[in-house]
Amino acid sequence: QVQLVEPGGGLVQAGGSLRLSCTASGITFRFNAMAWYRQVPGKQRELVAASSSRGTTNYADSVKGRFTISRDNGKNTVYLQMNSLKPEDTAVYYCNAYYSTIDVGYWGQGTQVTVSS
Repeated sequence: QVQLVEPGGGLVQAGGSLRLSCTASGITFRFNAMAWYRQVPGKQRELVAASSSRGTTNYADSVKGRFTISRDNGKNTVYLQMNSLKPEDTAVYYCNAYYSTIDVGYWGQGTQVTVSS
């Protein structure tokens, strides 16, 4: 059974920092691309940051220079370090694992991040 567990999230003031983590089980973590998405009510889920299985990263323009995605294959965990947070970063953040070889993806349950002004 595949599980992506995302503790963390919470309330932070604008300009502050927060680190999200997502620990996977039931998959061969190192073979999966890992990503963070976010969603606000009434809008589509959007990609925030991604890390390929080889560690190549890419970011949404809105978070470049502020957010950093990293992964620890030994701990089956992906992180999202969020700095200089803005109220518009408020959203539910979802962890995603994607195994391109068999075109299969999995989602975490989501964690709320709220940035107050």
